[in-house]
Amino acid sequence: MTNPVYRVAARGRGAHRTISDAVAAVPAGAVIAVAPGTYPEHVRLERRVVLVPEQGPGTVEIRPAHGPALSVAAPDCAVRQLTLQGTDPAEALVRVEDAAGLVLEECALSHGRIEVLGRPDAPDAPEAEPPEEAARLAVLHGALTADLVADLQDPTTGGVLLLRRTRLHGARHAALHVSGDGRARLEDTVITSVDGIGVVLSGTARVVADGLRITGSSGSALRARGATRLAVRAARLTGPGRHGVLAQDTAQVLLDDCLVAGAAGSGAQAEHEARIDLTGCRIAAPGGSGLVTGGGARLTARDCRVVTPTANGALALGDSALELVDCAVSGSGFSALHLGERARGGLTGCRITDSEEHALVVTDEARARAADTTLSDAAMCGVQVAVAGAVALTGCRVTGGESGVRLLSAEESELTESTVAGQRKAGVELGPGARARLTGTRIADVGSAGVTVAGGARLRMDGGGVFRAGGTALVLWKDTDCAVTGVRIDTAGKNGVLIGDDASGTFEYCDIRATAFPALHIGERAEPRFVRCRIFDCGQDLGTAKDAAPVFEDCTAHGVEQSVLPTATASGPGPAAPARPGASDRPSGPASDAARPEEDEELADEGAPEAEPESLEDLLTELGELVGLERVKSDVGGMVKLMQTVRRRREAGLPAPPLSRHLVFAGNPGTGKTTVARLYGRLLKALGLLAVGHLVEVDRSALVGEYVGHTGPKTTEAFNRARGGVLFIDEAYSLAPAVAGNDFGTEAIATLVKLMEDQRDEVVVIAAGYPDDMDRFIGSNPGLSSRFSRTLLFEDYSSDELVHIVEHHAERHAYKLTDEARAALSGHFAAIPRTVRFGNGRTARQVFQEMTERQAMRVSELAAPDADVLMQLSPLDLPESALTR
Repeated sequence: MTNPVYRVAARGRGAHRTISDAVAAVPAGAVIAVAPGTYPEHVRLERRVVLVPEQGPGTVEIRPAHGPALSVAAPDCAVRQLTLQGTDPAEALVRVEDAAGLVLEECALSHGRIEVLGRPDAPDAPEAEPPEEAARLAVLHGALTADLVADLQDPTTGGVLLLRRTRLHGARHAALHVSGDGRARLEDTVITSVDGIGVVLSGTARVVADGLRITGSSGSALRARGATRLAVRAARLTGPGRHGVLAQDTAQVLLDDCLVAGAAGSGAQAEHEARIDLTGCRIAAPGGSGLVTGGGARLTARDCRVVTPTANGALALGDSALELVDCAVSGSGFSALHLGERARGGLTGCRITDSEEHALVVTDEARARAADTTLSDAAMCGVQVAVAGAVALTGCRVTGGESGVRLLSAEESELTESTVAGQRKAGVELGPGARARLTGTRIADVGSAGVTVAGGARLRMDGGGVFRAGGTALVLWKDTDCAVTGVRIDTAGKNGVLIGDDASGTFEYCDIRATAFPALHIGERAEPRFVRCRIFDCGQDLGTAKDAAPVFEDCTAHGVEQSVLPTATASGPGPAAPARPGASDRPSGPASDAARPEEDEELADEGAPEAEPESLEDLLTELGELVGLERVKSDVGGMVKLMQTVRRRREAGLPAPPLSRHLVFAGNPGTGKTTVARLYGRLLKALGLLAVGHLVEVDRSALVGEYVGHTGPKTTEAFNRARGGVLFIDEAYSLAPAVAGNDFGTEAIATLVKLMEDQRDEVVVIAAGYPDDMDRFIGSNPGLSSRFSRTLLFEDYSSDELVHIVEHHAERHAYKLTDEARAALSGHFAAIPRTVRFGNGRTARQVFQEMTERQAMRVSELAAPDADVLMQLSPLDLPESALTR
């Protein structure tokens, strides 16, 4: 039977003059058709009715003088194709009361929020036994949907809202708030320009969303707290002022095929005991970290991508758990994955690439396990484990970066059937007291040592090998506990195995081949034991220092030009190696490696081949080739001339003029401060004013401790790592908070001032940060102003300079920009607002990465593209925001 239809119109026989009059007069189940016009009234639905415009969408507007435009106190009501506008964005525009139900379809709402109310003290439904992880989203999503459809007609539940193809604009605090035991389903809904949060859940609320769009919220796009449940599919959350998704308390949030782009904070963050599950989602360019867990929260991501986060790709702290399966993390501004405190993390089938710091950091008491995962091209370490952390890698690849795996924890870490390759320095480093077990692990093509084991460390290595190490394949120092079995060493730039002074260890069934220096070098008083080991194709098999006492059992040498290795079973020390013949063109024997390294030399450089010294002219040319930075390049060039004069006066026996080498780098993010700092250290080394010239980059977290007495040692440790080079303190102003109080940053500054005085000739300190904040840093301690007497100002890049940076990245990766793409790119950069979130060079790099991704999608549709097509970047490959301008 068709429901009766009643009219609302300003004139005409049989029509009600106001919507409120009609609602009060019609029977339950009636349809009220409203004539075109603006109705300045508050409409309250206390019985089941349907409101529709008589002549279609956009013709009827409800605009009350104050209060909500629509209140619903009855179940199973519906409002379709109406426009509702409030007078106060901070107040409710639509209120669905406890036990009421509303379908709001194809409506336009502005200047007010939607409230769905429920009983604030409603008990949470008991949790059933959780299904398999892969089915969690479907089960919860389906259950919530079915329950909600039934709840629309059930007066015993909390308020229920079904929101379809509706637009919410201009609310304050929140666009939609579902509280108590309220329920809501959102279908193809758009929320824009919220001075606050897009959607908030509290109490025991349940919300399901399909096709949701939230743009321009000043707070988080989605926030679930209390014991709420939120399931979201195909959402696009763009530019939230805080987090994309925030889950707190015991809330559970599930996201499927969602995009979170440009969040000022984290992409998705779980706190307290909350849980977030993501499937097929993309977190793009968050201002903080991509994924964050803390407290006892849990976050699981499957088949997700985190792209160019300003901070970490994923950060887990507290007692939280982080699980990534078949995920990709690329372009992180900090370490790609950071696990600290007591967090637990797991990676399966993931790809971690191009982080500005480490690919994976496990510190404090955290634990991480990774399987079938690739960690590549980190600027620092592929994996770093510190304090009391531990990691277990199975079937993983760690490629590129400065070092491969650096272990600084006394808790045992494991590498099983994994590969470490292509590092500039060492493959695997064990710091003092570290513990590691390597099983079937391959280290290859590293710049210096394959594996280094520091004093007090313990290594168990079974199977696998070290191949084509630039320096010594395996380096052991004093007091190590080392057992190596069935390992192959092939083609080392120095020794195959270097046993340091007073060191020991057991080597069984190992093969060593084609080393440039003696296959084995045994240091003073060292007592290693070799059982059934073989040496092949070396100029010399053994070199020993004074009082060395190696033991060889059934070891043999094959194809060795000068063999001094005992070939029969022996129980005593082997003979010392004779001097190398002068006619040989191979590197000399024991003398090449017998010298004890300086105590402050980085362990990663042990056994590394001597690098060719860099010339001052080449370094100045490299400085001149940097894009933009003309004022900075001029300042650095002038300082180089001054320091050349200082050096010449010293060589002539004349007193040197007063000179402070410490600098302040003032500039916005991405303006090349770190690049110039690294080059500055190399220039000082070329001038003979620094011994090493390396760069150690730190921030507040690396200098400031968490409790009394922690900061001084932490700052000193960072300073000592920079001895012989440059200590670069990023965001140095954070050590001197704007609001005075009990802050350990002042202790870090005082420690730095003392260290800069005590070791003034060994370390150069560069403090970097925003121009307006660096004055506060310098003024925070009287000792800073005298030590930082020169400030270099790094100006923002112009649009043309940003284009040159993109071209530089393109050349490095074998791409070419067309003339049209170059012009369009210049216009794109010119149109980007230069706000505090503008990343300068980092923005250029992100644009290049997005262009290559778009180009890859474009050419994948071509049948047989040639090399020129594969290299070419056209205007079609510019970011979508540039194409829609």
